[in-house]
Amino acid sequence: MSAPDDSARVEEIAAAIQAGEVVAIPTDTVYGLAALPDDEAALRALAELKGRPEGQPFAVLFDNFEAIRASVEEPDALDALDPFWPGPLTAVVRAARSSPHAFVEPAVTPEGTIGLRMPDDAIALAVIRACGGALAVTSANLSGEPPAESAAEAAAMFGDALPILDGGPRRRPPSTVIDLTARPPAVLREGPIDPAALLAALEG
Repeated sequence: MSAPDDSARVEEIAAAIQAGEVVAIPTDTVYGLAALPDDEAALRALAELKGRPEGQPFAVLFDNFEAIRASVEEPDALDALDPFWPGPLTAVVRAARSSPHAFVEPAVTPEGTIGLRMPDDAIALAVIRACGGALAVTSANLSGEPPAESAAEAAAMFGDALPILDGGPRRRPPSTVIDLTARPPAVLREGPIDPAALLAALEG
């Protein structure tokens, strides 16, 4: 674990991710388990660690808007979401067939959809950037249990063998999730962003 401003520890965590390991990092909501979105073995290990049903997708977090737009089949559909990013909003969209990132299941679904967002957290963004600009991330908890809100809680759940980046407490509800592939768009999970404001922005 580390102090929140420990850039050397960020580099260590990023190196572990790039070596195919699963790690825990702080986000702008709660702590998350992270792995490379193009590493099938790492994503399997992530699902097994969490105890998540096989095939259930993971969100992909990006460090910049350009990378998000380049990964989406219809980037203009994201324009209405600009006021909410960076922030606790996950948008389910159709992945671009030619993306700078070679996403694999379950970072991308068999149907070709992907849940993506840009977190409003300097530490998370630093790790994502150090790993090439995108990470598959899911809340740091055993499936069905509350998510870890601190490095200590993550360690208690998963043991000291899991590399953990300590960014201090993170106590915010998991992100709001909206499905832009549905007509009309549908809120799949309520979170910090008001669904009514979100849907109003999309309608406008």
